[in-house]
Amino acid sequence: MVLEKCEGIVIRTTDYAETNKIVTLFTREWGKVGVMARGAKKPNSRLTAISQPFTHGYYLVQKGRGLGSLQQGEMITSMRSIREDIFLTAYASYVIDLTDKSTEEKKPNPFLFELLLQTLNYMNEGYDLDILVNIYEMKMLNVLGLYPVLDHCTVCGSTEGNFSFSIREGGLICHRCIEKDPYHYKVSSATIRLLRIFYMLDLSRLGNISVKDSTKAELKQVINAYYDEYSGLNLKTKKFLNQLDRFKDKL
Repeated sequence: MVLEKCEGIVIRTTDYAETNKIVTLFTREWGKVGVMARGAKKPNSRLTAISQPFTHGYYLVQKGRGLGSLQQGEMITSMRSIREDIFLTAYASYVIDLTDKSTEEKKPNPFLFELLLQTLNYMNEGYDLDILVNIYEMKMLNVLGLYPVLDHCTVCGSTEGNFSFSIREGGLICHRCIEKDPYHYKVSSATIRLLRIFYMLDLSRLGNISVKDSTKAELKQVINAYYDEYSGLNLKTKKFLNQLDRFKDKL
């Protein structure tokens, strides 16, 4: 048995027996790993606080052949704002669920760890939730093995003209080729530009992005349709988020 330290984010917890939890950590060093947190359901346990969903911390894990055992942890950020707000919780839960369902166990991906951590920190700090989710979704496409064409027309290769988005063709389609896909999405040039930016952007350089509601609606429509067609994912957290959005629109 070996004790090893990692930096991780709690992405899932499952109750195990009366007092224990199985905690799934997304770690910088090892990727996604499950660990047994013995006694974590007891209110006075030293593992209770550090095994809460969304928590970012350093974790000391006793590694064996099977499930590791969580020995202790040091919290870096509790992400309290996320846990105390139903909208923040819903958005963060979707981002974490998308990460969980798109990754295999024990496959390190430091880039994705950093992306998840930055996204949760921005959510915790009050940045625009819709924009953060859209950026995360665009960044996750490559992890899923998806590569939308965003720098030229998928049919003729042209970089000039007015562009729409074609789910069928897997990317942009210019005004000369739109008859190839009668179901293309007519979107504004601002939406096209943001799709490119979100796909390429280094999230650590994110400033305050102000996006019109109409552009937000187009971004959501295109990204949702692309995911529905190509990702193979069917996430309950996404359905809940959509329901929450409809509720929010009525407020």
